[in-house]
Amino acid sequence: MRKLESRTIVLAVALISGCAALELGGDTSLTDGVEPVFPPEVPYFPSTDEAVEGMLKLAGTGPSDVVYDLGCGDGRIVIAAAKDFGARGVGVEINPVPLRMAVYRARRAGVEDRVRFVRGDLFDADIREATVVTLFLLETLNRRLLPKLMKELKPGTRIVAHRYGFGDDWPPEKTVQAGASTLYLWTVPRRGAL
Repeated sequence: MRKLESRTIVLAVALISGCAALELGGDTSLTDGVEPVFPPEVPYFPSTDEAVEGMLKLAGTGPSDVVYDLGCGDGRIVIAAAKDFGARGVGVEINPVPLRMAVYRARRAGVEDRVRFVRGDLFDADIREATVVTLFLLETLNRRLLPKLMKELKPGTRIVAHRYGFGDDWPPEKTVQAGASTLYLWTVPRRGAL
């Protein structure tokens, strides 16, 4: 029993030390917004590596792109966009727990100079610089988000969604499978065309 207690204490000290080291280094790639007074509308459920790669390929992501992941969780999509496709990335997430993991993962991947993370509500995020937007949200949330996307994104911006689209509000122009995941693609039309 004493051996188990000792291991537990050592593990707790290591965890606290690791978090303290991250705090001392500062989070230059994390912008803290206002702490939410309500729980996130979508539970944290990460995309598979196969789905992440499929989404970025479906969007035709390249070095000139700025990929925004709305509801980015642990940042795996924007990190992959930077590391594997040469793009820049911005992740927006309301839940601080996976967001801290995103900052850590970006450092480990060596892309912290090409990605940044914003803690906040995706409805309040400034997404105007995006050339690619990725979504893994529920359809009801996507549909509520659609007016913002149409208003703020430039024509030609690609939107890729994992599993859930916009329903009858905006049918996808392309649908593909990435393993067990269904992925959808849209291109923002010129103003007034939708």
